Amino acid sequence: MAVWRDLGRRVLDGVMPPSTLDRPVARASSIGLSAAAWGRIIFLEDPVCDGCGAPFAHDMGEGALCEVCTVRRRPIARIRAACLYDEHSRDLILQLKHADRVDLAPLFAAWLSRAAAPLTAVSDVIVPAPLHRWRLLRRRYNQAAEIARPLAARTGLAYAPDALVRRRDTGSQAGRSGAGRRRNVAGAFETPAGRRALIEGRRVLLVDDVLTTGATLEACARALRRAGAREVCAAVIARVRDRASPG
Repeated sequence: MAVWRDLGRRVLDGVMPPSTLDRPVARASSIGLSAAAWGRIIFLEDPVCDGCGAPFAHDMGEGALCEVCTVRRRPIARIRAACLYDEHSRDLILQLKHADRVDLAPLFAAWLSRAAAPLTAVSDVIVPAPLHRWRLLRRRYNQAAEIARPLAARTGLAYAPDALVRRRDTGSQAGRSGAGRRRNVAGAFETPAGRRALIEGRRVLLVDDVLTTGATLEACARALRRAGAREVCAAVIARVRDRASPG
């Protein structure tokens, strides 16, 4: 039966070629992207800093850290990003974030299942970075949760979408300095008392869309650590190429 289903799907694809997620009229070449779009995305693979996930030009050895990570204590143990955040990945991510393109979420979850494999292998539960309830009401969905849910399904990890809440609306981080971003989100997140059992003593994988200064992820991680998390790591779709404060 499976053979006939596969044959039927191939015939249907020949008559009506599958569309791609980046350009609905283009023929898909791999995992939902056109060949042109796929070739432009800069995916991040080893060697990377074992702390913040920044790419290294050369293999520095297993567990190697960048200069910033060697001197700075962070609430996040390890970070991994699937790709660089640039003009080629930005449009896809913004479509998910602002244009109701939740159909892109499984694609990003597939990217993260590979990029964050070292983290999912040692994690117990996946938690998405939360939106404030008023922003969630306006947007109707949390893009981080849309990625985290299929990632949990792929990896078999527990999924706790309500283990972390944003208790005040911090507004947009865009346009703020690194210090300004950290001040803006300081104390903005917490684990509700009734959800602490999901976090206590467990290794948490925090999921978000983009890593810039790391202020939001660090604020989330501090809240999870206060709730008793044994360790917090983070996985994001993309990270900016150069950051003054990795993590």
